[in-house]
Amino acid sequence: MRNGLYSIHADLLDGRSGKGSGVAVFLNGRILGGDAYLYYTGSYVTSGSTFKGEVTVSQHTPSPDESPLFGGQKEPVGIGVSGTWTDTSATMQGTALVGKSSQLFKATLRWLAPAD
Repeated sequence: MRNGLYSIHADLLDGRSGKGSGVAVFLNGRILGGDAYLYYTGSYVTSGSTFKGEVTVSQHTPSPDESPLFGGQKEPVGIGVSGTWTDTSATMQGTALVGKSSQLFKATLRWLAPAD
């Protein structure tokens, strides 16, 4: 994964309704990011043009009008992710454990700026 700042746009799968957008920094195996309501921390490893990792999503601000993706939880949400990348973009799939149910999602990432 190219080190840098990425925009991220995620959609829930399995017939569930929900989507979210934000930014994330991928830097030497670490992931940091967020949006207006949530922040993300995690790690990843790469092998060729693929990557996999783990991310924890926590809510920093309650959402008054919207239900943020994986938001509204008092406890952090753990997510396993995997995907493919190029120098300018990435696609990612993941499974989030929200309470006692799992939510599948897909996301697209677009490289915005260097982070090293």
